[in-house]
Amino acid sequence: MKTIVTQEAPAAIGPYSQAIEANGFVYCSGQLPIDPATGQMPEGIKEQTRQSLLNVQAILHAAQLDLGHVVKTTVLLSDISNFAAMNEVYGELFSAPFPARSAFAVRSLPKDALVEIECIAAR
Repeated sequence: MKTIVTQEAPAAIGPYSQAIEANGFVYCSGQLPIDPATGQMPEGIKEQTRQSLLNVQAILHAAQLDLGHVVKTTVLLSDISNFAAMNEVYGELFSAPFPARSAFAVRSLPKDALVEIECIAAR
């Protein structure tokens, strides 16, 4: 097992790792849309989705992978009515064959984020 850490994504804000690699898979923790350079979140679901995915991408790059290696994502939304806008940005950053995905509406997310995205990538 190997811990994946990068300063190009927000540091973990609790007792967890940005990602763990085990048995040829990289398990990325849920990424809030925090800009690692400023510590701030952008406004709006599209901008927050993009930032969350950029954070995922930075962690994958630290593991010498990219979004093309992602086999599964989980998207948490604070409001399911944001699904279409999130999906639009998601479709810009991923390409076919698209990873398997689950998307859920949750009551709230840390720091009042609109979206949080986690993934599993394969070597």
